Amino acid sequence: MKDRPIGGKILTAGSSALYKTGSWKTFSPDWDRKKCIQCLLCPVYCPESCIPAKNDKRKETDMSYCKGCGICAQVCPVKCITMRKDECKNICEADR
Repeated sequence: MKDRPIGGKILTAGSSALYKTGSWKTFSPDWDRKKCIQCLLCPVYCPESCIPAKNDKRKETDMSYCKGCGICAQVCPVKCITMRKDECKNICEADR
């Protein structure tokens, strides 16, 4: 029997934290801190975990990872999060 070379090795675990993917979104969340009741539903429902919470307080959205999906705005009971359309940035610059 021939010795076979070992196939592909995965030496480290993968992590989406290494890939900032927020630059291709079409919409961005605008958070009204004054209207927010700190229910903390938005951090729970955010599929990218880009809305941090600390000491039972919601913090600013990490736009480096936000995809602009709008789930946070949909689950907010007081509608303190609104989605605004992003200006054309990366795509337009690449087309020039």
